[in-house]
Amino acid sequence: MPQNLLEQLRKFTVVVADTGDIEAMEQFRPQDATTNPSLITAAAQMPQYQPIVDSVLKEARNELGESAADQAVANLAFQRLAIAFGKKILQIVPGRVSTEVDARLSYDTEATIKQARAIIAQYDAAGIGRNHVLIKIASTWEGIRAAEVLEKEGIHCNLTLLFGLHQAIAAAEAGATLISPFVGRILDWYKKDTGKDFQGADDPGVQSVTRIYNYFKRFGYKTVVMGASFRNIGEITELAGCDLLTISPQLLAELESTQADLPRKLDAKAAASMPIEKIAIDKATFDRMHAADRMATDKLKEGIEGFSAALVKLETMLAKRLAELEQRATANV
Repeated sequence: MPQNLLEQLRKFTVVVADTGDIEAMEQFRPQDATTNPSLITAAAQMPQYQPIVDSVLKEARNELGESAADQAVANLAFQRLAIAFGKKILQIVPGRVSTEVDARLSYDTEATIKQARAIIAQYDAAGIGRNHVLIKIASTWEGIRAAEVLEKEGIHCNLTLLFGLHQAIAAAEAGATLISPFVGRILDWYKKDTGKDFQGADDPGVQSVTRIYNYFKRFGYKTVVMGASFRNIGEITELAGCDLLTISPQLLAELESTQADLPRKLDAKAAASMPIEKIAIDKATFDRMHAADRMATDKLKEGIEGFSAALVKLETMLAKRLAELEQRATANV
């Protein structure tokens, strides 16, 4: 009887949990974990995590003082909340956690660098080594330039919202530790654009990650590839052998409950001898390739807007929770 798909996948790919739910991580015991604003917002609304939320809000209030507006406290608290979840996650996973820079800074190199340094300073203060933290930054040209600076300072970066080969090459040339190409979101765009469904190796998201992986291995980049944003386990099994895959708890459970043979699909040794043309990427080339790729243009814009909206929702929720806590404290005096 074959092993389940999850056990086999772990033989040639690092499995990462794509969730802010700590209980799910305890169940599946991934090597690494990655979060984003939408996942943190969802986790922050779960009753079992209210003590974490309340603690972060109280710390932010104490830091800014009683005269600070609730919204200002909520803004500081959301940055701290991702780190609080990150520290909790690192009590479970042995590897790394990804913590995201504010998506609203995606086109501002200096502001991204500043916030990334502030995030890593908090992990440093908690005694968590930098080898356990990845700073997630959107794969805009400005975000990639920020990652280039941060990597030289020993701050490891995860370039996210990545949809095109031009973004991947630019990230690798900048020395990024890891990239996260979004498989499922690429599939979503092509299904909507063509009206067709795609399965297995025909999935354009699978094809995109395969092309990026082979390019990186062909030219010896140290940047590793972590496929993300999966819609079904078929996409995952087609990318068996990718450096890392970040997978939702629902799909982890499906992989674990499925008994079937899982052959390796991506292989660094095979890629090293493939006839692939090298592309020189500068800003002009990046902009030209991005403009020519309707899918990448649409999905990067949509992704940044979506994560920004999730942050606004989270800040609003935190401001409301803060008001409730302070009303309760006043009533108890």
